[in-house]
Amino acid sequence: MDRHIALGFFDGVHRGHGALLENIAAAAKASGGRACAMTFDTHPEKVISGRFPPLLGNVSGRTELMRRLYGIEEVIVLPFDETLMRMSWDVFVRQVLFDKFKAAHIVVGSDFRFGNKGNGSAADLRSACLELGVKCDIIQKIAIDGITVSSTYVRELVGRGDMERAELFLGHPHTLYGKVCAGRHIGSRHGFPTANLDIGEDIIVPARGVYASFFALAGEDLARPSVTYIGARPTVDKNGTVKAETRVFDFNGDLYGKDARVELLAFLRSEQKFESLDALGRQVKLDTARCEAEHKKRGVSP
Repeated sequence: MDRHIALGFFDGVHRGHGALLENIAAAAKASGGRACAMTFDTHPEKVISGRFPPLLGNVSGRTELMRRLYGIEEVIVLPFDETLMRMSWDVFVRQVLFDKFKAAHIVVGSDFRFGNKGNGSAADLRSACLELGVKCDIIQKIAIDGITVSSTYVRELVGRGDMERAELFLGHPHTLYGKVCAGRHIGSRHGFPTANLDIGEDIIVPARGVYASFFALAGEDLARPSVTYIGARPTVDKNGTVKAETRVFDFNGDLYGKDARVELLAFLRSEQKFESLDALGRQVKLDTARCEAEHKKRGVSP
């Protein structure tokens, strides 16, 4: 089966990426081919210079978003190592895209650069594809309110907790992915148990505080209303690391060790330290009420 491949890093899988993915999914469906996306396990700048921006999501998150939202059937994750970094763009086209993965159709963004030192452009890719008999589409940038949709801009929004605007540019809520890890069970003992996710060292930390959210286990389409706290638990842990702690409404099952996603909908309040756990408990009830109001705006009743 012919592969139709959207090519890019796809950090955050925003609306600009979505234009590529929609193109490739429609073309694959029309021809009976396979809708694919090709990404990399590591941000290229991490290998090239050692300096790279904090990412909006990890590989598994990108993969899940592309499959769930855009119907991508296969996500090819290439290791971005020294060999790939030094490979010339024309060798990459012939040996990787054409010979190894049998691409019949490739889609990239207009600003796409690839190959050794980024010497290959979208126009170069189109010329090489023409010689090989491979279809190539180049998708122009998308702008909203006069601002180009980009991972860089979305990172800025997420960093300051502006989740509503981030969702506008992403086309979906900003989403955290990870494995539910064991906490100290303090919340459980005080009537508000939480599922704790490590954010990951390469992932951008949203503005610290409380968010209205949705929670879902990996592979589930159903997202349950929830409230999420992002921070270091200053009331109970002086030296804690930043985690995402999510309380899922009306759910009592065992989540430990399971892969999950948390969709952040709206910022409710900043991180703060309380004088006691009782005071924290009272605030949790207030946060829950505000969170339920946010869910009702979306037609969901917790």
